[in-house]
Amino acid sequence: MQINHKIVLTGAAMGASAIALPAAAQTLDVTLTLPRLSVAEYHRPYVAIWLEKEGTPARTLSVLYDVDKRNNGGVKWLRDIRMWWRASGRSLTLPADGISGATRAPGTHKLSFPAGKGGMPALSPGKYTLVVEAARESGGREVVRVPLNVTAAGAKGSGSGQFELGAVNAVLSR
Repeated sequence: MQINHKIVLTGAAMGASAIALPAAAQTLDVTLTLPRLSVAEYHRPYVAIWLEKEGTPARTLSVLYDVDKRNNGGVKWLRDIRMWWRASGRSLTLPADGISGATRAPGTHKLSFPAGKGGMPALSPGKYTLVVEAARESGGREVVRVPLNVTAAGAKGSGSGQFELGAVNAVLSR
């Protein structure tokens, strides 16, 4: 006996599949400015970037620190990035593939986080907060929170620091 099945997609089902497919193609582009500071002793800042959504654990996207320090010595200073350390840093094994990176010099830096790689999840529609925290040895600490209202079309947001961080811009494209 032969059984034939025929699947017919209605407009509602086809619309839902069209929305679901691009989620895998999401990319969050973050442009981060580290200001040049005129201080006697300048050290590049350690920077943590993560996503928060109410009711879910924080997701670390990137941690920029001294990854080349002997015996992974740069890790001991990561607890100075206090908010990130409490939110998710202390439970992370470092260095972590796709998340850990070297500190950056003053200037503007673009970081891209494709969904499904490193710590970047595919984002469903909703309200998120991109958090960037910087801490410098013999310097200060600063946090910039960028609200992102994710829709089917993507999201945009921006914020700015005053001392350790400059402009922070985020664009989620699908």
